[in-house]
Order: sequence, then C-alpha cells, then structure tokens
Amino acid sequence: MGAIPHAAGTTFRVWAPHAEAVAVVGPFNDWNHSAHPLTHEADGYWAADVADLGPGTEYKFWLRTADGQELTRNDPYAREVTHSAGSSVVPTLDFDWQDDHFEMPAWNTLVIYELHVGTFNPRTADQPGTFLDVVEKLDYLQQLGINAIEVMPPTEFPGGRSWGYNPSHPFALETDYGGPQAFKELVKQAHRHGIAVILDVVYNHFGPGDLDLWQFDGWQENDGGGIYFYNDWRAETPWGHNRPDYSRPEVRRYIRDNALMWLEDYRVDGLRCDSISHIRNVDGSNDPSRDLPDGWSLMKWINEEIQAKMPWKITIAEDLQGNEYITRAPDADGQGFAAQWDAAFVNILREALTTPNDADRNLSAVAQTLAQAYNGDAFQRVIYTESHDEVANGKSRVPEEIMPGEAHGWFPKKRATLGVALVFTAPGVPMLFQGQEFLADGYFSDDQPLQWQRADELGGLVHLYRDLIGLRRNLTGTTRGLTGQHTEVFHVNNDEKTLAFRRWDAGGAGDETIILANFADVTHDSYTVGLPAAGRWHVRFNSDWQGYDQQFGNFESMGTDAEEGSYDGQPFHAAFGLAPYSVLIISQDA
Repeated sequence: MGAIPHAAGTTFRVWAPHAEAVAVVGPFNDWNHSAHPLTHEADGYWAADVADLGPGTEYKFWLRTADGQELTRNDPYAREVTHSAGSSVVPTLDFDWQDDHFEMPAWNTLVIYELHVGTFNPRTADQPGTFLDVVEKLDYLQQLGINAIEVMPPTEFPGGRSWGYNPSHPFALETDYGGPQAFKELVKQAHRHGIAVILDVVYNHFGPGDLDLWQFDGWQENDGGGIYFYNDWRAETPWGHNRPDYSRPEVRRYIRDNALMWLEDYRVDGLRCDSISHIRNVDGSNDPSRDLPDGWSLMKWINEEIQAKMPWKITIAEDLQGNEYITRAPDADGQGFAAQWDAAFVNILREALTTPNDADRNLSAVAQTLAQAYNGDAFQRVIYTESHDEVANGKSRVPEEIMPGEAHGWFPKKRATLGVALVFTAPGVPMLFQGQEFLADGYFSDDQPLQWQRADELGGLVHLYRDLIGLRRNLTGTTRGLTGQHTEVFHVNNDEKTLAFRRWDAGGAGDETIILANFADVTHDSYTVGLPAAGRWHVRFNSDWQGYDQQFGNFESMGTDAEEGSYDGQPFHAAFGLAPYSVLIISQDA
C-alpha cells in the first residue's frame, strides 16, 4: 500500500472503494489527473506503476466520485509529508543500519524513560526539539541507567507543537522533528547505547485536524468520517467523532500494517498503545453494552502477529481500568499485551505522597497496591508517579502537587524521592517522565522545554535516581530480588506510617531484598523489622543521604546482624535507623 519505490520508478496503491476514477498527481505532471491514472484492481483497490519517479517525489491522489466530485487527498499510507497540510512524499526506504543487532533487555530489567521530542532537548526555546536533539542526550540517559525510552507520539500532526495524540498522518513522522530518516537515526543510536525504543501509537482515534482520511473517497453516512471511520454512534470519542471502523477488513489491515511497520522497518523495540479502553469500548469503560468486540479482536490480532514474528518486542497497553484480561494471553481469552499502565498504583501512591497531614496517609492502600500483580506476573504492569497524563490536564509534577510554588523545598524533595524509591522497588516495570530525576516542577506543556541546567544544579538527586536504577537492575549483584516475581508486604504500621516489604527471585543472599519506607515526618533511631534470614544485612540505599541533597538529614542507617526470633512473620529481625520520609533498601552479600 502507498508509494513503493523501486529501481525503475514507484508503484502507487490506494484503497478508494467509492471512487469512479483515481490518479496520482504532483509537480512531476503539473497536477494533471489525466497523465497517470490508476487501474482498478479489485475490492476498491487502485494501483499504477510510474516509471522514473523516485524517493523525494511529492504526490497526492486525485479521485472522482460517482456524483462528479473531484477530490485531492494525501496518501493514507504516506511515510513522509511536506507538512501536515502539504503533500505526500515518496519515501526513502534505504537506511544504513550498520552493525545494529540490538537485543531487547529482559522485561524484568526494563527501566523506561518517557520523553516528548519537542520539549526534551530543543536547541532554542522557539523551535521544537528534533529526533537528533534526543540523540545528543543518549549518553546522559545511558549513564543514568535507562535502558528503554518511550517516545510520545511523533507521527505527523497539525503545526509543530503537540503532545502527538492528534495524528493527521499515522504512517508519517513529524516533519518538524526531522522526519523518517532522523527517527531511524535515533533508533540506531539508542541501540548503540543499549537503550530500547518504545513508540507511543494512537489507534483509538485519528485527527481531528489536517485529516485527509476524513471522507477520503467522498462517501459518508450521518455526516460521519467515511470509509476509515465508524459512521454511527460507535464513532464517538473524547476527541471527536473520529474512531476508526475496526469492523472493516481494510481499516483493520491499515492499523495492523502501521504497528508492524514501526517494529520491522523502523526497528523499534515495542509499542505503547494509547487508551486501549477506547478501542474496546465506546466510552472507555467496562460497560458491556458499549463494548466494541471488533476493537478487542483487532488489538488481539496485532499482538498475536507480533508474538509470532518478534516475541522479544514488548507491547504496553494504556487501559487504566485494572482489567487483567488486557495482559492475559490470547489463548486464555486475553488481549495479549505484555504489560499495562497501572492506574491504581500511581493514584494511590500519589495520594499518599501529596496528602498534607501524615496521619491521613492510607498505608493500607499503599501496601495493597505494592503487592498487586496482573495474572500473577509481577511485570505485567508499568508503574510510575509521573507520566505525561499525570503531570498535566489540571495536575502537576509530584513536588509541585506537594507544595505548589515551592517544589524545591525539603518536603517536596523528601516525599517525591520516597515515591520514586517505591517505583523502583515495587513489582512492575518502572517508568520515569522526562526531567523527573532533576525535580522538574510545574506541569508538562508542549511549549515548555526541560531546563537542563537543573541536572547540574541538582546533580545529587540525579545521583539518587542513578543509584536506584542500578539497584533495580541488580547491576551490583546484591539485589536480584528486585527483578524477581515474588513480593510480600510483611510490615504495615499505620500508626507510625511505616511499611516494609521483601522482593525475591529464587531466594537467598544477594537475592532477598528488603524495602523499609517511612511516610511520616518522624525520625526513628532504631526501627525493628522482620528479616527472612540470619547473617549480616547491608543498607544498600538510604534516601536521606546528604550526598543526594544538602537539605537531607544524612541520618545514619547502618547495616547490622540479624537477631534470631520471630518478628513480622519472619524468623529473624533487626533494627535500623530511619529518617523522615525516607526509604532503605537492605540486602545481604551474595
């Protein structure tokens, strides 16, 4: 489908079932629709092979309808456009991938960093950033310990600034970001840094702006969107009446082709699929009367295709309804996603962090969400305290929520780092949002670049994140439990606002990892918790260390030998110093 360049020219193919005639036009034939007509193949498909046209050629499709309308449309499969309201461009498919033989990190070691190309690292404040600007920060991300970036939707949208969730051309990469070749360069360079690329894709709606898919070949019903869209009540979304028609085989193939293109041709390592709840249900709810079975089966089909061809690539759903069938295997009536964003974790933990009074923090709810796992798999959920949705839409960054206008104060720093320490120790795939590691404040906006000088000014906090990521990935060989399937929350003290839990893989020294968290502005000189084994237990991480921030208390939390005697349901116990709003990570040498 689309424009397929080859040695002797370009083949053009388009689906327009209600057209009476179709041609390809552009500057190469002075936009003359009689010069290069397409031949009707079957079932509404039209095609032509045009000699001597190669990559870089601008073109559009001209269509004549049964009632005499003449329409000029961009190619639905265009991989490149001059701009969102411009022309399609015959793509350059060749790219020198050089020695790219990237191996996806094991999913239980993934640490995801969500970023927005336009604001991540722009060269000037008045121009959006590009894919190559992201490349410039890959050394930084690698040193931080990140091994996967999740790129907010970079497909062509109206104008130069957007979150990306309003795709005009689902197959084309945003011109202002650098286009398809620059995106391939980003993927190649990320792989060289040991970093996977997960692409955010939007299949729950298209548009609404600069959308040539709308009434593409002139046909529509009920003033609807025509052949690519539902034309009845099923079209309704929070973003307009523009839901794709998941029941049409040609539209299903269009979306499936899109997903596989990113994974195969662009070599991305996974897809994060936006608002899956609005693909399986008109309202994005669990009301069965509003279900869209064709949407469910479409995403299941795509996941089955990916698992059959590229089982090492990850698909992540944003469903946010706590529906374990989203990540259940297709042969067990599931949709087949590898993981899903966990709304319960972020909502419960953020509430505990932002509640003003210590006495009002609900540690029972925190304990429950810490131990949650979909279908018994610790890594079927993505967990976070900040994402693009959680730091906008009327909400702000966690430190800003804690103390508006004073996000760099002691309370915001301490409680924000408490939260992120739990993100990196709880079962799940941890995710950061850009700038979180250097206390980006305010809220996310597509015209507000990150302030990178803060990475230097708050280098201690960046160090804290680097230490947490190293422990989460077990880079020192002492915390394998953080990559394991097993979790037990064995200590919940709602009066003192402290909790403790353990993570383990196979068990034993160097594996069993204890996390002790204090949700109150209280210092404990000696706080006793149960331990699963005898011997020496070392404090691997203390979030109160002054090396992370000069405002922190540097309260001493020393390693100690376990004492025999049952405590918290564990056979041994020991006492540790515990600072206010602090987290300790404790384990034994292997």
